[in-house]
Amino acid sequence: MELRRDVFQAIADPTRRAILTLVALQAMTPGAIAEEFNATRQTISRHIQVLTECELLRQEQNGREIYYHLNAQNMKTIADFIEPFRAFWDDRFNKLEAVMKNYKNKK
Repeated sequence: MELRRDVFQAIADPTRRAILTLVALQAMTPGAIAEEFNATRQTISRHIQVLTECELLRQEQNGREIYYHLNAQNMKTIADFIEPFRAFWDDRFNKLEAVMKNYKNKK
């Protein structure tokens, strides 16, 4: 399957992030996923297609049903990108907390 989008385009949409959250808990069929949203099945199918194209979801055939699973390896791509920013802001907030404690102690 040709990738037409990257993972960051896929997670930009709140519905797709919600789908990832659902599927992270357990594998689900497209119908089960669609039942969780106030949208048409076609709309949810399109979101699932985008997530599959970006390889954030993988599908598994089980009899007549298709189940979607979270592809944790590609979720790591997102985590690896975000980690330096998280570390940067953790450091900033820790410094701010130290300044605030120092300020409070001087009062």
